[in-house]
Amino acid sequence: MGISSVLVSALAKMSIRTPTEIQAACIPPLLAGEDCIGNAKTGSGKTIAFALPILQKLSLDPYGIFALVLTPTRELAFQISEQFAVLGAPLNLRTAVVVGGMDIIAQALELGNRPHVVVATPGRIVDLLKSSSGEWDLSRVKFLVLDEADRLLTATFAPELSYLFEVLPKERQTCLFTATLTPAVERVADATPRPGKQKPFVHRMTAAVETVETLKQHFILVPSHVREAYLYYFLCNPPESTHHLRRAAPEPSKHSGKHSKPSKSKSHKKKKSSADDDDAEPTQPPPTMIFCTRPRTAAYLTHLLQTLKIRATALHSRLTQRERLTSLALFRASVVPVLVSTDVGARGLDIEDVALVINWDVPAEPEEYTHRVGRTARAGRGGVAVSFVTERDEERVLAVEERIGTKLTELELPEGRVLEKLNAVATAKRLANMELHDSDFGKREEIHKIKRAKRAADVQEFQGQHCAALP
Repeated sequence: MGISSVLVSALAKMSIRTPTEIQAACIPPLLAGEDCIGNAKTGSGKTIAFALPILQKLSLDPYGIFALVLTPTRELAFQISEQFAVLGAPLNLRTAVVVGGMDIIAQALELGNRPHVVVATPGRIVDLLKSSSGEWDLSRVKFLVLDEADRLLTATFAPELSYLFEVLPKERQTCLFTATLTPAVERVADATPRPGKQKPFVHRMTAAVETVETLKQHFILVPSHVREAYLYYFLCNPPESTHHLRRAAPEPSKHSGKHSKPSKSKSHKKKKSSADDDDAEPTQPPPTMIFCTRPRTAAYLTHLLQTLKIRATALHSRLTQRERLTSLALFRASVVPVLVSTDVGARGLDIEDVALVINWDVPAEPEEYTHRVGRTARAGRGGVAVSFVTERDEERVLAVEERIGTKLTELELPEGRVLEKLNAVATAKRLANMELHDSDFGKREEIHKIKRAKRAADVQEFQGQHCAALP
């Protein structure tokens, strides 16, 4: 079975004419009805590798909920849905995104209308299944996709996956796609198949390295108490190889309203007490993603940079889903050049022309490093990744270097010039902390702390009763 001319035409409109390695390897076995495990670098076109076979088979027999795609993050769910919508437009494809943080009643009504493809996070789809009164179910699903399977096949999602594997039909195609082959994914590949089933087709990356050659990877040794000053200097003076990617912000229109200047917070209203002695706005950096470990750090850095007149927006779990989607949209549209994110923004997001990735915190798990830096140097483009390394990070850097099979090279910033703005940065730090204190961030932290504790208890109870959930 080949791809229909309608879908080929849709691909052409997206300027996709030649399949990538993962697409060439996985599309034929999926069209032939096999289960599949696909391993490829981030940015290599994994979504199209499973979307095309799903749409091709759907076009032959369109009905109800045909495919369920599971993802670990909400933002990735929306992105996958958008790609399905573009490719499936000629087929009048109906998609639904089912994630937390959105109106659950509206989602239940949407599922009742039998969309063809449901893209979901495991927790919310299970909640809806358990509360459903039979208006819809997953009994006719033909495809189950686990995207970012290495993250989904962990204890965190085990209770939900176990429930879903019980309610989904056994006669379905199951696809796992991941940039990282973990032991859990390998166990699925090696497991003895059910009677009548064959082992899944497995495609592994041909290259041994986890990061692309076009990515330049550096570290900057930074004393922890002046990291903010180094960050500010680096954003104002990025590597020369990234200068051509600087983008002018769109001109505000009469109809854009408050969204024309989204990065303005209460910090910006305090113009008289601005941290910068110079009223002139600094030259904005090229598109940059800054990764932090904790939501509070992401919120703090966003306020800090805004006070220093660097246009920035945040992406983390303490924001509402609407705020998270707005931040991504503003960054994608170059309204703001800096996105400060926790690891919710590290996986799978396809944002064109990200010039810089900065690790404010070196990740504790080295595989998260590869996901973070994979936001730049995509589809053959160049990019720069820089990790801020403090006196506490030596072991983490060594673990990262062992993982990626290469050494990070040191970048040295002129200390004298960095410290010229130390007073301005110190004032901005104070204002940023005041902003967090005055906002409802603390309340959000408490709510999430309660949710995390309940979630941990649920996972522990599940592990005490079951083995790890596998497809």
